[in-house]
Amino acid sequence: MKAFLFTLVATTLVAIVLFSNGHPYASASEKANANTLRQLEAEFMKAAAEHGSQGYLSYYADDAVEVPNGAPIIQGKVNIAKGMGFLDQKDNHLTWAPVGADISGSGDLGYTYGTFEFRSKDKDGKIVVDHGKYTSIWKKQKDESWKVVLDMGNASASPQ
Repeated sequence: MKAFLFTLVATTLVAIVLFSNGHPYASASEKANANTLRQLEAEFMKAAAEHGSQGYLSYYADDAVEVPNGAPIIQGKVNIAKGMGFLDQKDNHLTWAPVGADISGSGDLGYTYGTFEFRSKDKDGKIVVDHGKYTSIWKKQKDESWKVVLDMGNASASPQ
């Protein structure tokens, strides 16, 4: 009987140790999913609205690549920043909404795509509205943050 109790207690302790340590960080670091990127997109847009180009660029990796509509490829966050000053002008407003998102099975690479709207004023003070579509590739960084590593957009004649 003593041997049976010892075996039962030992088995229970082993089970507790195995099951309690099987996923020790699951609650602290949940695996990213498409909703993770949708949430990041919302934070990204808020940062751009509140802090202009600096807020916008804070979501870009240092080695990011921009593929602008009708213009050459821009490599590196420093070079991308040179063309983002328009976000600091008070009459310019860039908004966007993801339509879709997904993350790789490995959980370290993902993408979003959607539509954007850019409102500005022309030299006569008339409001000009441009619409388009975008795709952003996101990559999990060494510090566990997510950053845009490739961004591209193109114009649309109307909202699509």
